[in-house]
Amino acid sequence: MKVAPVYRALAQRERVRQVLVHTGQHYDASMSDVFFQQLEIPEPNVNLMVGSGTHAQQTAEIMRRFEPVILEEKPDWVVVYGDVNSTAAAALVCAKLGIRVAHVEAGLRSFDRSMPEEINRLVTDQLSDLLLTPSEDGNQNLAHEGIAPEKVHLAGNVMIDTLVRLLPQAACRFPKGIPDRYALVTLHRPANVDEHGMLHDLYEALCWVSERVPVLFPVHPRTRNRLMELKIDDSRLRLLDPLPYLEFLGLQTKATMVITDSGGIQEETTYLGVPCLTMRDNTERPITVTLGTNEVIGRRDTTRLRNAVERVLRGEWKRGHNPPLWDGHAGERIAGILTGIVSSTLDAIEAPAMA
Repeated sequence: MKVAPVYRALAQRERVRQVLVHTGQHYDASMSDVFFQQLEIPEPNVNLMVGSGTHAQQTAEIMRRFEPVILEEKPDWVVVYGDVNSTAAAALVCAKLGIRVAHVEAGLRSFDRSMPEEINRLVTDQLSDLLLTPSEDGNQNLAHEGIAPEKVHLAGNVMIDTLVRLLPQAACRFPKGIPDRYALVTLHRPANVDEHGMLHDLYEALCWVSERVPVLFPVHPRTRNRLMELKIDDSRLRLLDPLPYLEFLGLQTKATMVITDSGGIQEETTYLGVPCLTMRDNTERPITVTLGTNEVIGRRDTTRLRNAVERVLRGEWKRGHNPPLWDGHAGERIAGILTGIVSSTLDAIEAPAMA
């Protein structure tokens, strides 16, 4: 969802050749292949096919397989996205080889280092040469960390670019037989699903929600494995297979509420004006709380979830509004910034030969 608008915008620019590298960190067909198709991203030039593993194993394997690609291609810039292991691993390889890195979605902070993503964000931003932030709080975080201001550009939210472009298609993919009112649920973070007691409590709370409004729960492969380990009765919720982007976006647009631990969904629901109940103790996207429709519920106090659900059903939820530059044009701004820097560099190199 993040690479698509930038790739498309750069493809319209002269003097730019792109090499698309898929690390294979997300390798399940429902979580990877269909996204390339629906987002109209071309087949990757390189697929590292890393697969699963511990954080250390996965990060190390990405680095090992990515380095030869960089040595062969010798790019002027490597653009990395978000906060996954692939992001930090690619940035580390480039930093050691002296290749410049641009980080899309820079500056986000949860201030919780127990989250693997927070470590990835901190490492990547320290190593990056160009930091492209989605919102002003990202600029403030980077300034507090001593990042040189000339490296930082407020570009807007590329996730919203993809949402805006594909919203009409998503409306046509709305599944049949869906009730008029429903809660849409996603849970996948280790802190929520890997601890059996935590997952059991969350599941029981969702069953309570289902007594008031139908619950649709597209289940992440990680979460489904944990639910199977618990051997709990899954008949009280409507459990679905993981959904492609368009189908899931269609469900978001008409949801009464979304209950999630995903970062991107906090952003999407803010744009869509849909109440979002975040089952985490913090968020790296606080602008979705201060300006948007998101509320951080916490993980362990399911009473807060019940109270929040009741408020949504009574129509007492905040309406919110979109943050600045969440307008569908972040990819174009990023392409302009990148090509402006590259053109300046090329002009400086070519100038002596032209003299």
